[in-house]
Amino acid sequence: MVQEGIDIEKLSFIWIRPSYSVKNFNCGDRDLDDFILNRAFAFQKHLLSVSYACADADSGKMLAYCSLANDRVALDNFKDKTEINRFRKKSGFPNEKRLKSYPAVKLCRLGVDVSAKKQRIGTIILNYIKSMFVMDNKTGCRFLTVDAYLNAVPFYEKNGFRFMNSEDDDPHTRLMYFDLMDLVA
Repeated sequence: MVQEGIDIEKLSFIWIRPSYSVKNFNCGDRDLDDFILNRAFAFQKHLLSVSYACADADSGKMLAYCSLANDRVALDNFKDKTEINRFRKKSGFPNEKRLKSYPAVKLCRLGVDVSAKKQRIGTIILNYIKSMFVMDNKTGCRFLTVDAYLNAVPFYEKNGFRFMNSEDDDPHTRLMYFDLMDLVA
């Protein structure tokens, strides 16, 4: 049975710092669990990514997390001129704004604890990230990118992400993007 979702008012979003102790987390993916339990602080210390927790505001239990890093959407991510032209047309770039790459934020990791699955927490986190860069865009960021696990592709498509190109060489992930202008227009 799929639940409607969790009350967003009962969630808190926390920038995970060393003082925030992540003692247990289980999203069912060993790599995602290991990252938040053991490696996230090293990535943050070396300025490679920043992680955020989505926690139950009452209990403080971490229900999900995401990690973000700077990225770019480069024209060489596309396979051919047809895909580049389609990307430029969808993005609405005037000729004078046609660059070789555009600023983006990479969603490096997104994990939802098994206790919170089927409650739309992943979508809530994506909407939170999107609003961070639409409402308080400190450096200029046009796109969100993700190397989506193949089993997560339908989730990202449902949340407005598109494929960067028609084919990927990686058998485990697909490179996808979300145009933040879709929220502004």
